[in-house]
Amino acid sequence: MLVRGIRLGRVDDVLFDPDSARVVGFDVLCGDDVHRFLPFPAAVLADGALEVASSLTLLDEETLAFYRGRALALTADEKLREVPVGASGAVETGDAAGNGAGRC
Repeated sequence: MLVRGIRLGRVDDVLFDPDSARVVGFDVLCGDDVHRFLPFPAAVLADGALEVASSLTLLDEETLAFYRGRALALTADEKLREVPVGASGAVETGDAAGNGAGRC
């Protein structure tokens, strides 16, 4: 996870909302060994890494706990790990899955 090319941490997990069938955000393990929540819309995938405009988009552990309590962690569900996800965070199905969708 980068801010202006500087590594602040790494994605430890992807949080998926099964009700809306979309990724809501990321559990980021930061350089200070604190887990923080990064909302999906705040991140951009560039050159194989997540980038954000500001470190202020990383939210505190309390917010992360809120989302962890309501979403599925993709590392906890083997079949969700290869789900194709579109640019909006929504699960891609059918032909869309083969047209530029990323994989979690």
